[in-house]
Amino acid sequence: MIHEELNEREKLILKSIIQQFILTAVPVGSRFISKKYDIGFSPATIRNVMADLEESGYINHPHTSAGRIPTDKGYRYYVDALMSKENLNPNEKKLIDEKLKPIQKDPETLIKVASSILSQITHQIACVSYPALDDAVLNKIQLIEISSTRLLVVISVTSGLVRTVTLEMNSEVDHSVLESVESKLNEKLCGLTFKQIKNTFSERFKDVDNEEKPIIRLFLESTNKVFADSIKDDKIVLTGAKNILHQPEFEDPEKFESVIELIENKDIVIHILEQHMEDTKDSVVVKIGKENMHEKFYEYSLITKDYNLGEVKGILGIIGPKRMEYSKIISIVGYISETLSNFLCGQNR
Repeated sequence: MIHEELNEREKLILKSIIQQFILTAVPVGSRFISKKYDIGFSPATIRNVMADLEESGYINHPHTSAGRIPTDKGYRYYVDALMSKENLNPNEKKLIDEKLKPIQKDPETLIKVASSILSQITHQIACVSYPALDDAVLNKIQLIEISSTRLLVVISVTSGLVRTVTLEMNSEVDHSVLESVESKLNEKLCGLTFKQIKNTFSERFKDVDNEEKPIIRLFLESTNKVFADSIKDDKIVLTGAKNILHQPEFEDPEKFESVIELIENKDIVIHILEQHMEDTKDSVVVKIGKENMHEKFYEYSLITKDYNLGEVKGILGIIGPKRMEYSKIISIVGYISETLSNFLCGQNR
């Protein structure tokens, strides 16, 4: 993002305000900066610079305090131009690796544990979406009779992911017919993406034997269920809500309720993450306050990054108050994304 350029004095004072506010959640005054940060300017000079920064929209002046707090614009400038890069310490890396490595062959559990670790280390709400499967390439379909009228469909994609779906049949079907349908499904669909299958299924199965039609019709009616766009129906794992409720920003009852509403309405989170997915391009994305384009997120910052499972992608990140340790959290999100991708793609197996 392009900003108007601040001079060195303005940068130093803005950085001091934001760092102190991140630590304490208390509006920051000129005298405090002069004493604590020893930046070589008198309180009067700092006050003048703070007035300029406020006029430019980088900080704000709460009515009940003589101090200043950062605005969305101030946080954005800090993230883009002022903060120092922070690397994870060896203990944090060890914790992440030790928690994820034993379950690396189980994608569902891996995603859930990744979310738990992310919230544990950052003390924020963690969100991890299941991989979007529209671009997943079908490798194999198996049809297994559970009972005379229930059919288990086992779908394998080229990344190694396996999902299962149960379908209810109206009548019994001969085993040989199931084998024949299974063979045709594999012949006509393997190598296609889920999106291609959903868009062309009826066209590909115009001509089938009469005894195969009931099963093919069942698949046609259940295409969106069988070739769903996510591993799970809820699409996302959210953990660590209690972390954010302990933050001073959310002591207000209205803001407290907004957190609860956010957690309960996962569709909003999924929608925001999908927007972030378009922006990630293999890098960590930071969206602050109103940059999130949804009023439910105006009080939050989101830090996200995509992860890979073969040809498909998911996204992980944290939701927290705008007053957060951006540098540290950016490093954590980046490292967990990279580690999750490596395990899911088998690079550490």
